Amino acid sequence: MTASLPLRHFLLALAVVAVWGSNFVVIKVALDDFPPLLFAALRFVLVFLPAALFFRRPTVALGNLALYGILIGVGQFGLLYIAMNGLISPGIASLVIQSQVFFTIGMAAWLAGERIRGYQYVSLMLAASGIAFILYHTDGTTTAAGLALVLCAALAWAGANLAAKIGGPSNMMAYVVWSGAFTVPPLLALSLLLEGAPAIEHALGQATVYSWLAVAWQSWGNTLFGYVAWGWLLARYPMATIAPMALLVPIFGLGTSALLLAEPLPAWKVIAASFVMTGLALNLLWPRRHGAAAQKRGS
Repeated sequence: MTASLPLRHFLLALAVVAVWGSNFVVIKVALDDFPPLLFAALRFVLVFLPAALFFRRPTVALGNLALYGILIGVGQFGLLYIAMNGLISPGIASLVIQSQVFFTIGMAAWLAGERIRGYQYVSLMLAASGIAFILYHTDGTTTAAGLALVLCAALAWAGANLAAKIGGPSNMMAYVVWSGAFTVPPLLALSLLLEGAPAIEHALGQATVYSWLAVAWQSWGNTLFGYVAWGWLLARYPMATIAPMALLVPIFGLGTSALLLAEPLPAWKVIAASFVMTGLALNLLWPRRHGAAAQKRGS
């Protein structure tokens, strides 16, 4: 594995985080009509069907596939949707969920033995400073319950990242699609138990076309494109190289929330974002500079 990203793979990662960041506005649209757990279940129904008819089940252990599906579907998105249903704003949610970066790198070092280099510690500290700065300035749109739920969702996302890396699927698209078989049943069961059949029936009958389009975007844009591309990158580069790219998600999340939902974007958020981007730039550019310098010394 190399620690540096070629430009084409950097642009692929950037496209993923742009989709994920703007996705928080899409989530808010769908939650206007769908209860959160039903919304999560519908998302993964469209991930699994009809794509499962065209992709064979991946040759990974069923336990690994089930673990990934439950962590991503129930752990990450089930909890995130509940939090965003009035407990935390889209922009702040897009920020807090990125604590998965630190959970991911920590899990990789602890469980997979990946080495974290000195410049990556510095880059993560810079990015963490930006996140802490935003958290320090949060307003009444963030509740303690919402914050706790999103932090738990971030931990589940980190666990799913590690599960995908350990599973090592040869076809990431098939892996993501078939993980839906283990995601939908618990989400539907939880929706029936906690949200109730009348609320489900009402939502399915009254949802607008915009909400259904939001579900489709969640399934095909955010999941099938985003998570397949992300898993493909994680399989080829150290987690400490790929995971910090997700720190750009709150930049897109805060920007689209400000543009489309009129969420305030004061100067301190821009300053904090600059810390995040500086940390990201260091993490991406330092190995390139070090490699070029080593090549120059050797020539």
